[in-house]
Amino acid sequence: MSGLPRSYNPFAEEEEEEEAAVSPWSASGGGGEAEGAARQRYLQQEVLRRSAATADSTTRSLSLLYESERIGVAASEELVRQGEALKRTEQMVDKMDQDLKTSQRHINSIKSVWGGLVNYFKAKPPESKPEQNGMPEYYANSRLKEAMMSSKEQESKYQESHPNLRKLDIDNDFSKADLVSSAPRDSYPKNQHLRAYHQKIDNNLDEMSSGLSRLKNLALGLQTEIDEQDDMLDRLTKKVETLDVNIKSTDKKVRQL
Repeated sequence: MSGLPRSYNPFAEEEEEEEAAVSPWSASGGGGEAEGAARQRYLQQEVLRRSAATADSTTRSLSLLYESERIGVAASEELVRQGEALKRTEQMVDKMDQDLKTSQRHINSIKSVWGGLVNYFKAKPPESKPEQNGMPEYYANSRLKEAMMSSKEQESKYQESHPNLRKLDIDNDFSKADLVSSAPRDSYPKNQHLRAYHQKIDNNLDEMSSGLSRLKNLALGLQTEIDEQDDMLDRLTKKVETLDVNIKSTDKKVRQL
Protein backbone atom coordinates (compact mmCIF):
# COMPACT_ATOMS: atom_id res chain seq x y z
CA MET A 1 0.00 0.00 0.00
CA SER A 2 2.94 2.35 0.55
CA GLY A 3 3.79 2.23 -3.18
CA LEU A 4 0.35 3.55 -4.22
CA PRO A 5 -0.28 7.27 -4.71
CA ARG A 6 -2.62 9.04 -2.30
CA SER A 7 -5.12 9.76 -5.09
CA TYR A 8 -5.36 6.08 -6.02
CA ASN A 9 -8.97 4.91 -6.50
CA PRO A 10 -9.37 1.13 -6.14
CA PHE A 11 -12.73 1.29 -7.98
CA ALA A 12 -11.37 3.15 -10.99
CA GLU A 13 -10.94 -0.05 -13.00
CA GLU A 14 -14.55 -1.09 -12.32
CA GLU A 15 -15.81 2.34 -13.37
CA GLU A 16 -13.84 2.10 -16.59
CA GLU A 17 -15.32 -1.35 -17.27
CA GLU A 18 -18.87 -0.06 -16.66
CA GLU A 19 -18.26 2.92 -18.91
CA ALA A 20 -16.99 0.61 -21.62
CA ALA A 21 -20.03 -1.61 -21.26
CA VAL A 22 -22.43 1.32 -21.41
CA SER A 23 -20.65 2.88 -24.38
CA PRO A 24 -19.61 0.00 -26.66
CA TRP A 25 -19.26 2.35 -29.62
CA SER A 26 -16.25 4.05 -27.97
CA ALA A 27 -14.15 0.96 -28.67
CA SER A 28 -14.71 1.15 -32.40
CA GLY A 29 -12.26 4.00 -32.91
CA GLY A 30 -11.67 5.26 -36.40
CA GLY A 31 -12.85 8.82 -36.03
CA GLY A 32 -16.02 10.67 -35.19
CA GLU A 33 -18.16 9.37 -38.07
CA ALA A 34 -17.51 5.70 -37.28
CA GLU A 35 -18.10 6.31 -33.59
CA GLY A 36 -21.35 8.15 -34.36
CA ALA A 37 -22.57 5.30 -36.59
CA ALA A 38 -21.70 2.72 -33.94
CA ARG A 39 -23.51 4.77 -31.32
CA GLN A 40 -26.59 5.07 -33.54
CA ARG A 41 -26.65 1.30 -34.12
CA TYR A 42 -26.31 0.70 -30.39
CA LEU A 43 -29.16 3.06 -29.58
CA GLN A 44 -31.37 1.42 -32.19
CA GLN A 45 -30.64 -2.01 -30.73
CA GLU A 46 -31.31 -0.69 -27.23
CA VAL A 47 -34.67 0.77 -28.30
CA LEU A 48 -35.62 -2.53 -29.95
CA ARG A 49 -34.55 -4.47 -26.86
CA ARG A 50 -36.57 -2.30 -24.50
CA SER A 51 -39.59 -2.37 -26.82
CA ALA A 52 -39.40 -6.16 -26.99
CA ALA A 53 -39.15 -6.37 -23.19
CA THR A 54 -42.19 -4.08 -22.81
CA ALA A 55 -44.19 -6.12 -25.32
CA ASP A 56 -43.27 -9.33 -23.51
CA SER A 57 -44.20 -7.79 -20.14
CA THR A 58 -47.65 -6.73 -21.39
CA THR A 59 -48.16 -10.21 -22.86
CA ARG A 60 -47.39 -11.82 -19.49
CA SER A 61 -49.71 -9.37 -17.73
CA LEU A 62 -52.45 -10.19 -20.21
CA SER A 63 -51.93 -13.90 -19.59
CA LEU A 64 -52.27 -13.36 -15.83
CA LEU A 65 -55.43 -11.35 -16.45
CA TYR A 66 -56.98 -14.18 -18.48
CA GLU A 67 -56.01 -16.65 -15.76
CA SER A 68 -57.62 -14.47 -13.07
CA GLU A 69 -60.75 -14.30 -15.20
CA ARG A 70 -60.82 -18.09 -15.56
CA ILE A 71 -60.50 -18.51 -11.78
CA GLY A 72 -63.32 -15.99 -11.28
CA VAL A 73 -65.60 -17.97 -13.59
CA ALA A 74 -64.80 -21.19 -11.70
CA ALA A 75 -65.60 -19.47 -8.39
CA SER A 76 -68.87 -18.18 -9.85
CA GLU A 77 -69.91 -21.65 -11.00
CA GLU A 78 -69.14 -23.06 -7.56
CA LEU A 79 -71.21 -20.30 -5.95
CA VAL A 80 -74.16 -21.11 -8.23
CA ARG A 81 -73.92 -24.80 -7.20
CA GLN A 82 -73.96 -23.66 -3.58
CA GLY A 83 -77.11 -21.66 -4.29
CA GLU A 84 -78.73 -24.77 -5.77
CA ALA A 85 -77.86 -26.73 -2.62
CA LEU A 86 -79.32 -23.99 -0.41
CA LYS A 87 -82.57 -23.93 -2.37
CA ARG A 88 -82.82 -27.72 -2.23
CA THR A 89 -82.29 -27.60 1.54
CA GLU A 90 -84.94 -24.92 1.94
CA GLN A 91 -87.46 -27.00 0.01
CA MET A 92 -86.69 -30.02 2.19
CA VAL A 93 -87.29 -27.93 5.32
CA ASP A 94 -90.60 -26.69 3.88
CA LYS A 95 -91.63 -30.29 3.14
CA MET A 96 -90.73 -31.37 6.69
CA ASP A 97 -92.75 -28.48 8.11
CA GLN A 98 -95.76 -29.48 6.00
CA ASP A 99 -95.49 -33.14 7.10
CA LEU A 100 -95.22 -32.02 10.70
CA LYS A 101 -98.43 -30.01 10.44
CA THR A 102 -100.19 -33.08 9.01
CA SER A 103 -98.89 -35.17 11.92
CA GLN A 104 -100.17 -32.62 14.41
CA ARG A 105 -103.67 -32.82 12.92
CA HIS A 106 -103.61 -36.60 13.23
CA ILE A 107 -102.48 -36.35 16.86
CA ASN A 108 -105.33 -33.97 17.62
CA SER A 109 -107.85 -36.37 16.05
CA ILE A 110 -106.54 -39.21 18.17
CA LYS A 111 -106.77 -37.25 21.43
CA SER A 112 -110.55 -36.82 21.34
CA VAL A 113 -113.55 -37.66 19.24
CA TRP A 114 -114.58 -34.02 19.30
CA GLY A 115 -111.18 -32.97 18.09
CA GLY A 116 -111.40 -35.58 15.35
CA LEU A 117 -114.81 -34.28 14.19
CA VAL A 118 -113.54 -30.71 14.21
CA ASN A 119 -110.47 -31.66 12.17
CA TYR A 120 -112.65 -33.70 9.81
CA PHE A 121 -114.98 -30.85 8.94
CA LYS A 122 -112.32 -28.18 9.13
CA ALA A 123 -111.06 -27.00 5.79
CA LYS A 124 -107.65 -28.46 5.14
CA PRO A 125 -104.97 -26.02 4.09
CA PRO A 126 -103.51 -26.65 0.67
CA GLU A 127 -100.44 -28.81 0.82
CA SER A 128 -97.42 -27.70 -1.11
CA LYS A 129 -96.03 -30.48 -3.24
CA PRO A 130 -92.30 -30.82 -3.70
CA GLU A 131 -90.88 -30.51 -7.15
CA GLN A 132 -90.85 -33.80 -8.99
CA ASN A 133 -87.58 -33.77 -10.86
CA GLY A 134 -85.46 -33.78 -7.73
CA MET A 135 -83.05 -30.99 -8.60
CA PRO A 136 -84.74 -27.63 -8.03
CA GLU A 137 -84.19 -24.95 -10.59
CA TYR A 138 -81.93 -22.20 -9.39
CA TYR A 139 -81.01 -19.11 -11.34
CA ALA A 140 -78.13 -16.85 -10.43
CA ASN A 141 -78.64 -13.10 -10.62
CA SER A 142 -78.60 -11.63 -14.11
CA ARG A 143 -75.46 -9.56 -13.51
CA LEU A 144 -73.42 -12.64 -12.62
CA LYS A 145 -74.83 -14.66 -15.52
CA GLU A 146 -73.92 -11.97 -18.04
CA ALA A 147 -70.44 -11.57 -16.57
CA MET A 148 -69.85 -15.34 -16.65
CA MET A 149 -70.97 -15.60 -20.27
CA SER A 150 -68.71 -12.72 -21.28
CA SER A 151 -65.72 -14.19 -19.47
CA LYS A 152 -66.24 -17.71 -20.79
CA GLU A 153 -65.86 -16.35 -24.30
CA GLN A 154 -62.23 -15.54 -23.44
CA GLU A 155 -61.29 -19.15 -22.68
CA SER A 156 -59.60 -19.58 -26.05
CA LYS A 157 -57.54 -16.43 -25.48
CA TYR A 158 -56.43 -17.80 -22.10
CA GLN A 159 -55.20 -20.98 -23.77
CA GLU A 160 -53.41 -19.02 -26.47
CA SER A 161 -51.68 -16.77 -23.95
CA HIS A 162 -50.68 -19.52 -21.50
CA PRO A 163 -46.87 -19.90 -21.44
CA ASN A 164 -47.11 -23.69 -21.80
CA LEU A 165 -49.65 -23.54 -24.62
CA ARG A 166 -48.78 -20.56 -26.80
CA LYS A 167 -46.19 -20.67 -29.57
CA LEU A 168 -43.82 -17.75 -29.81
CA ASP A 169 -43.46 -16.72 -33.43
CA ILE A 170 -42.19 -13.17 -33.69
CA ASP A 171 -42.53 -13.02 -37.46
CA ASN A 172 -46.19 -13.99 -37.25
CA ASP A 173 -46.72 -11.41 -34.51
CA PHE A 174 -45.25 -8.76 -36.76
CA SER A 175 -47.47 -9.69 -39.70
CA LYS A 176 -50.56 -9.84 -37.47
CA ALA A 177 -49.73 -6.49 -35.91
CA ASP A 178 -49.54 -4.89 -39.35
CA LEU A 179 -52.91 -6.33 -40.32
CA VAL A 180 -54.86 -5.99 -37.05
CA SER A 181 -53.90 -2.53 -35.94
CA SER A 182 -56.40 0.14 -36.92
CA ALA A 183 -54.13 3.02 -35.93
CA PRO A 184 -52.75 5.26 -38.66
CA ARG A 185 -49.47 3.97 -40.02
CA ASP A 186 -47.80 7.37 -39.58
CA SER A 187 -48.34 7.25 -35.80
CA TYR A 188 -45.81 4.40 -35.46
CA PRO A 189 -42.07 4.35 -36.13
CA LYS A 190 -40.85 3.62 -39.64
CA ASN A 191 -38.77 0.65 -38.51
CA GLN A 192 -40.79 -2.49 -39.22
CA HIS A 193 -39.77 -4.37 -36.06
CA LEU A 194 -40.17 -1.37 -33.80
CA ARG A 195 -43.55 -0.58 -35.35
CA ALA A 196 -44.66 -4.18 -34.73
CA TYR A 197 -43.59 -3.98 -31.08
CA HIS A 198 -45.50 -0.72 -30.58
CA GLN A 199 -48.62 -2.16 -32.21
CA LYS A 200 -48.40 -5.27 -30.06
CA ILE A 201 -48.07 -3.19 -26.89
CA ASP A 202 -51.11 -1.09 -27.87
CA ASN A 203 -53.16 -4.21 -28.65
CA ASN A 204 -52.19 -5.81 -25.33
CA LEU A 205 -53.11 -2.65 -23.43
CA ASP A 206 -56.52 -2.55 -25.16
CA GLU A 207 -57.12 -6.21 -24.24
CA MET A 208 -56.05 -5.54 -20.65
CA SER A 209 -58.52 -2.66 -20.42
CA SER A 210 -61.34 -4.90 -21.65
CA GLY A 211 -60.25 -7.71 -19.34
CA LEU A 212 -60.22 -5.45 -16.29
CA SER A 213 -63.74 -4.30 -17.17
CA ARG A 214 -64.91 -7.93 -17.37
CA LEU A 215 -63.24 -8.73 -14.05
CA LYS A 216 -65.02 -5.77 -12.46
CA ASN A 217 -68.40 -6.99 -13.72
CA LEU A 218 -67.59 -10.50 -12.51
CA ALA A 219 -66.70 -9.21 -9.05
CA LEU A 220 -69.90 -7.14 -8.84
CA GLY A 221 -71.95 -10.17 -9.92
CA LEU A 222 -70.28 -12.34 -7.30
CA GLN A 223 -71.00 -9.75 -4.60
CA THR A 224 -74.68 -9.57 -5.60
CA GLU A 225 -74.95 -13.37 -5.59
CA ILE A 226 -73.30 -13.60 -2.17
CA ASP A 227 -75.72 -11.00 -0.76
CA GLU A 228 -78.71 -12.93 -2.11
CA GLN A 229 -77.44 -16.20 -0.69
CA ASP A 230 -76.85 -14.51 2.67
CA ASP A 231 -80.55 -13.56 2.68
CA MET A 232 -81.43 -17.15 1.79
CA LEU A 233 -79.30 -18.42 4.67
CA ASP A 234 -81.01 -16.08 7.13
CA ARG A 235 -84.43 -17.23 5.90
CA LEU A 236 -83.38 -20.87 6.12
CA THR A 237 -82.02 -20.40 9.63
CA LYS A 238 -85.36 -18.99 10.84
CA LYS A 239 -87.28 -21.85 9.22
CA VAL A 240 -85.02 -24.44 10.85
CA GLU A 241 -85.45 -22.81 14.26
CA THR A 242 -89.24 -22.79 13.85
CA LEU A 243 -89.19 -26.40 12.69
CA ASP A 244 -87.14 -27.41 15.72
CA VAL A 245 -89.68 -25.81 18.07
CA ASN A 246 -92.57 -27.56 16.29
CA ILE A 247 -90.80 -30.92 16.43
CA LYS A 248 -90.29 -30.61 20.18
CA SER A 249 -93.93 -29.61 20.64
CA THR A 250 -95.17 -32.55 18.57
CA ASP A 251 -92.90 -34.95 20.44
CA LYS A 252 -94.35 -33.70 23.72
CA LYS A 253 -97.91 -34.25 22.48
CA VAL A 254 -97.09 -37.77 21.36
CA ARG A 255 -95.71 -38.63 24.79
CA GLN A 256 -98.93 -37.37 26.41
CA LEU A 257 -101.15 -39.75 24.42
